[in-house]
Amino acid sequence: MNNSASILVLIFLAITFIQSGYDKVFDWRGNVEWLKSHFSKTILKNHIPLALGLLVVLEIITGILSLVGCVELFVNGGRTFGYYGAIFSSITLIIMLLGQRLAKDYDGARTIAIYFIPSVLAVFWLS
Repeated sequence: MNNSASILVLIFLAITFIQSGYDKVFDWRGNVEWLKSHFSKTILKNHIPLALGLLVVLEIITGILSLVGCVELFVNGGRTFGYYGAIFSSITLIIMLLGQRLAKDYDGARTIAIYFIPSVLAVFWLS
């Protein structure tokens, strides 16, 4: 397998998740308020800060693993960190998809499905 595609997808995942986690941390209140409204009619309505905290942790772990995996793949052809970055990416996106489906936000769910495609490709390419 050519490493170029894997490196590009890992860069994509790193940027996506590091930036998303950063935004959530530095606009915590804004995100909590928006999510309370978004999930007001779901089983998550009373657990927004906890759910958001879990999501931030997963996003940061995913972004760091993807970034380190990209460097590892570029430097010595190693696939371990990138593989785990892709796995964490897929899990994080599945959790986000579940949330969007619970909120009946089908456009949001569709957007997450688009991100899921390169994530699963990375799992396949790096396994």
